Amino acid sequence: MMKGLRFLALLILAVGRLHAKDPAPKAAKGDHEELRWAAAVDSNAPFAFYDKNNRLTGFEYEIIEGIARHMAREPKFIQNSWDGLIPGLGRGLYDCVICGIEITAEKGQEVLFSHPYYITFEQLVVAKGTPAVTSLTELSGRKVGTLEQTAALRMLQETPNVVVKSYAEEVNAYHDVANGRLYAVLLDFPIAKYYAAPDPALEFTGSPIGKITYGIAVSRSRPELVQQINTALGEMVSSGELRDILSRWGLWTPTMATALNQSAEPSLPDTEFKAFASQFDQEGGIIARLKRYFVYWPVILQGCILTLEISLLSMVIAIAIGFLLALIRVYGPFPMRQLSILYIEIVRGTPLLVQLLILFYGLPYIGIKLEPFIAGMLGLGLNYAAYEAENYRAGLLAIPQGQMEAARALGMTHQQGLRHVVIPQAFRLVLPPVTNDFISLLKDSSLVSAVTLIDLTGAYTRIATQTFDYFGTGLLIAAIYLLIGLPFVRLAGWLEKRLSTERRTPQQKPSFWLGLGA
Repeated sequence: MMKGLRFLALLILAVGRLHAKDPAPKAAKGDHEELRWAAAVDSNAPFAFYDKNNRLTGFEYEIIEGIARHMAREPKFIQNSWDGLIPGLGRGLYDCVICGIEITAEKGQEVLFSHPYYITFEQLVVAKGTPAVTSLTELSGRKVGTLEQTAALRMLQETPNVVVKSYAEEVNAYHDVANGRLYAVLLDFPIAKYYAAPDPALEFTGSPIGKITYGIAVSRSRPELVQQINTALGEMVSSGELRDILSRWGLWTPTMATALNQSAEPSLPDTEFKAFASQFDQEGGIIARLKRYFVYWPVILQGCILTLEISLLSMVIAIAIGFLLALIRVYGPFPMRQLSILYIEIVRGTPLLVQLLILFYGLPYIGIKLEPFIAGMLGLGLNYAAYEAENYRAGLLAIPQGQMEAARALGMTHQQGLRHVVIPQAFRLVLPPVTNDFISLLKDSSLVSAVTLIDLTGAYTRIATQTFDYFGTGLLIAAIYLLIGLPFVRLAGWLEKRLSTERRTPQQKPSFWLGLGA
């Protein structure tokens, strides 16, 4: 057992070294230091997002690229989920965040903000043909959608009798308006312009509501970086570069012109907005969809590899630790048995997502920083170890006591009896539930997106929000999950047949491709 645990520790260490990011080399004379910036890029037009050719773009992308250039630094993008952007700053994953983050007093207690790079307002969107809404109070008794952690959400919550529905993706909220599930959506003007204005089923209603200012967020421990960003941003304003960027994305408004004391007329045509809006008129046939999916095959392949890799390694951890916990609980001394029970009950009684967030964002507060892959692998492995322990305990207890007594009568020690008699029989009994747990783990690996990893489910979210096709993309990703899991189900069935010697005639040979239930 100790040899097995040492091997497991060496395996984790080796994988950690493989997936650890190379430490950033010190910049040589004349080299550019990196400016690591983060954003949540799924369904994030026009801020920073992947276009139909799977290339990173957006007006915030161009702004941060310009800021890095003026700072003589090399921009490096790091993706994270929306909820993890601010915690990631405290963890030191990146230098700054630019993702439509509103400058508020509450957020100002957690991070430092640059000068505003965009000022806008909230825009109400309803289904085409809906009577005009002139104020939020007219939404009393109506279901209204918005995004989580936004100024729009606070406005709606402060409006009496409005039924507020919060979403993680703006695309879903607008779809629900078009489908009649919501009466309206209240979101920032740039979001409404890109996801609602081009949709013939939706329309703007009412006047601009409120005032929102976006700023670049930086850790409170780095005020010098904020000063450098402000200097670079000021240079972009003075040269007209910021106005050019906003004009091409169709976001140059009288509000911005007044704030920057520049002409209200756009300096360039809104080519980027028109290119994005044209996607709403794409051909919707099967062939056209397959062509669009083909563009994303690198993202799908990367997601498949990560999903398989993290699932297999996590299951190895779960089996090894779960087996040890089961042995301790069944055969260990009383104090060790109680510790084993305590671990199993705590892990099974708390959400896996919370455990992952503690490993990745919580441990740095006590000086332990895990790479994203290691945090995801350990989180899944340690969680499923609790379930595997109960499987193995059931298998061990299912072996009649007479088996051990017979082994001892043949001169075996207790340890030899376990190794050669009890455990092999228990392993055969627990093989079906262990296989079932691996399939569940394969699907639960989608939660690693919380620690900045992009697995197969993350690839689905990116593709669906870029193509506005949740149905076809969902079927494609579901089929891939099925194809990934099926060989392991077959392998387990083959092993079960192989081990079930008492149910096989001497002439019958086990075949790997036996039917699932045969």
